[in-house]
Amino acid sequence: MNPHELNALIITHVFAVLVLVGTVFYACAGAPETRKKVLMWNGIASLLVFLTGFRLWQGVYHFAGGWAIVKLVCWLGISAFAGFAYRRREKSCLWLMLTLVLALTAIAMVRIKPF
Repeated sequence: MNPHELNALIITHVFAVLVLVGTVFYACAGAPETRKKVLMWNGIASLLVFLTGFRLWQGVYHFAGGWAIVKLVCWLGISAFAGFAYRRREKSCLWLMLTLVLALTAIAMVRIKPF
């Protein structure tokens, strides 16, 4: 993988993660009428996170490391929380806390690589 592709993937991946987390926060606070647009952006960001993360895992680590499986689970959880936030408005604090915990776990996995 050349350095330009690597940099483009990292920038796109981090931006998509920020958008993904942002849509969860907006879903917890936004009006119910915003559901369709927010979930659309959540899905686009989720797809970008998956595709760029998978390519980075393949290109840089050659599919080695169990830490990437933990990151996949974190990605699935964060991707689902926007939909949950619109259905269960009374538990919005729970979805925000779980989003932050999963995001922190994903960051720790990529930086520490414990296994």
